Amino acid sequence: MPEYTLKIRRFDPESGRAAYWESFQVELPPERSVLDGVLQARDTQDGSLSIRCSCQAAICGSCAVRINGRTGLACNTKIGEAFERAKSFGHDEIVVEPMGNMPVIKDLIVDMDAVHWKKVKRVVPWLLPAGDPPEREYVVPPESMIDVTQTMACIHCGACVGACLSLEVDPEFIGPAALAKAYRFVGDPRDAATEDRLRDLAEDPHGLYDCTHCFACVEVCPKGVAPMDQIMRLRRRATADYGIKDRNNGYGHEKAFVDLIERYGTLHEAQLLPRSYGQGSLIRSQIDPSSLKQLASSLPTVINGLKSGKVSPKAALWHHKLPDQKHVRRIYKEIHSKDERLELNLYIVGESGGETEGAMAEGSQES
Repeated sequence: MPEYTLKIRRFDPESGRAAYWESFQVELPPERSVLDGVLQARDTQDGSLSIRCSCQAAICGSCAVRINGRTGLACNTKIGEAFERAKSFGHDEIVVEPMGNMPVIKDLIVDMDAVHWKKVKRVVPWLLPAGDPPEREYVVPPESMIDVTQTMACIHCGACVGACLSLEVDPEFIGPAALAKAYRFVGDPRDAATEDRLRDLAEDPHGLYDCTHCFACVEVCPKGVAPMDQIMRLRRRATADYGIKDRNNGYGHEKAFVDLIERYGTLHEAQLLPRSYGQGSLIRSQIDPSSLKQLASSLPTVINGLKSGKVSPKAALWHHKLPDQKHVRRIYKEIHSKDERLELNLYIVGESGGETEGAMAEGSQES
């Protein structure tokens, strides 16, 4: 029977002792889980070792921890694979610790109420239908719900929250799990508060524009919810569908980025900032008082960039176009000529495409 060493981060607030590391030797077949290893250590070596778990089938989401630096479900991580990953880092121990971005209650148990569930409640996670309720249930065609099936797969394990780099920098960030849950109702045809939800999240400085696209939540999600993808869909709904010009300049930044690529083929960074402050317009950024105020506050950053050589005066004033820029514009023209935007829900249709999958994806169209 293979023997593995689990290096577990211990913490008991009642002891008054600082967090520390403790190693446990366990014997398990390699196909058994890391959770099995932790439970064996608790049952045979230290009954005070604490971890939250329930179904042991990757359904309840209770046992999310950080294993070898990567957040995931302990019951869904094979101990043999975890050991091989540790070896690839030059270690002979499987490191198990509590998730990040949440207070630790004891050992591997974190306070989900303090962060995860608090943020989920922030996005009003229930339907807000219009009019009086029907005599029975709200009925919608199944194809109308395809758009939200990916977010409905969330088991609220908190893995994305524990791995989120934006939350490390800004603890007030609403977070990937809550924003994915927000799209579950924004995309629901029965909900009547879509614009209000989007405006609320766009205007919040810790809302949908606080995500930095690090992909960490996509990588660790055990159910393929891809929270960052849902955040980007919220942004597209807010900007393209409702034209919400928010105080965080999310609308302006997106428009500036898209327009610059269409014009030059590559990003003209010297114009990106002023255009973002001017709701996508370079002229507006030079005449609008609020835009000028924001530009003035950014001058120290610009000066530091010039001093360090990251930005040169020549590059700031002149930016070359791609030699075949007409092909980039052709792509833009073709996309803009379509009456509807097609959102491919890869959770349902897969990544390979095809006639059958394409027909299924028609249910993902957003007006």
